[in-house]
Amino acid sequence: MLFTGYSEHTIDGKQRLAVPAKYRNLWSKERDGTAWICIPWPTGHLRLYTENYFNTVGESGTLTLTPDRDTAELESRLFSLAERLEMDSAGRISIPKHHQELANLKSEAAVIGARNRLEVHDLTRWKAGMTQGFQAMQELVERVQQRSPNRPGLA
Repeated sequence: MLFTGYSEHTIDGKQRLAVPAKYRNLWSKERDGTAWICIPWPTGHLRLYTENYFNTVGESGTLTLTPDRDTAELESRLFSLAERLEMDSAGRISIPKHHQELANLKSEAAVIGARNRLEVHDLTRWKAGMTQGFQAMQELVERVQQRSPNRPGLA
């Protein structure tokens, strides 16, 4: 599933956020599972993955009982912060309070499509950085293509 675009929403007093209908309409329980997996990200936003995508990616790779120190620490931090969030009948998820605090989210939020995930950003910060991010996009595309020259590009 490819998530694109963005919309503006409110996180209510009970920490509930409506998943935008344009993303809910793409949802298939058979393909995507019945919940979102939410991870606060160090750059000040939340990442929302469909349950099945998160499980598939999380279970892939080399499994070992003795990971190196960095891998063990990353897995511990990442998976301990990951929370499963079910949508209610109105299409809302309840954002854990500690996630909202870690991401420094206020009540106004931008929900953005970011390819294989949704991201939840503070609306004021998102709008303030939108023009700068747009202007830096060409340079970012070039840096990504330099790291992966065989990857199809946008340039």
